[in-house]
Amino acid sequence: MDLNRLINMIVRLFMRKGVNAGINFAANRGKDPKDMTPEERQQAKAARQNAKRARQAIKLGRKIGRL
Repeated sequence: MDLNRLINMIVRLFMRKGVNAGINFAANRGKDPKDMTPEERQQAKAARQNAKRARQAIKLGRKIGRL
C-alpha cells in the first residue's frame, strides 16, 4: 500500500467521524441530553434516526450508481 492511499484512508476516517459528530450535535441542537426536557430528547432521538436513514439511503444510492 502506498503512502498516498494510507493518508487518504486516515483522512476519510477522521472526516467521517467529524461529520457524524456534527450531525449528532445538530440533532441535539447543541444541548447536553441532561439539560433537555423529555420531549427534546425524543425529538433529538428522532433526528438522529432520520440522519441514519439518510446516510443509509445515500450509501444505497452510491451502490446502485456503481452498477
